[in-house]
Amino acid sequence: MAASTPLEKTYWFILLFFFLISHQSVLATRSKTLKQKPCKRFSLYYHDNRFSGNATSLANATSLAVINATGFGDKNFGMFVIFDDPMTKDRSYLSAPVARAQGFYFYDGKLQYNVWFAFSLVFNSSKYKGTLNIMGADLFSQKTRDMSIVGGTGDFFMAKGILTIYPDVVQDDYYFRFKMEIKLYECY
Repeated sequence: MAASTPLEKTYWFILLFFFLISHQSVLATRSKTLKQKPCKRFSLYYHDNRFSGNATSLANATSLAVINATGFGDKNFGMFVIFDDPMTKDRSYLSAPVARAQGFYFYDGKLQYNVWFAFSLVFNSSKYKGTLNIMGADLFSQKTRDMSIVGGTGDFFMAKGILTIYPDVVQDDYYFRFKMEIKLYECY
């Protein structure tokens, strides 16, 4: 085996140096993030009342399946739902909304019920003004589900955090209520 030239030794030293530096910074960032406490934390209730196709449900509907299930499996695979749902401080659907959840979800599990959400919480109350943008998987098999808060506007400018869903009530396929715990880790 031929001896390494000084240029090759320098190359390997620089490569090793940058490798170690990059990994140390990743480890330092991770440990800081895991120990961080939320800068803002609150809970709301999400009420989804999907249109069932009859005239009675039309007046109270807050969501609509715009693409029906494909029939590929028996878990609503492919169903696409848009919504404009009220968010309340308590469990009552009739309470005054403090925000609206506006967006969509679709069923993406062929073998089990799974839903993928993308929506904004739109606040226009005396306490908060602005939006929180949320996306992520709602894995029905889990007792609680986490979604990413990927940004915001107004009082939530550039917010980042976690939204934890606690299923509260599910009535057939047409009404459900979640308790949503909002934990913001970046607040400006």
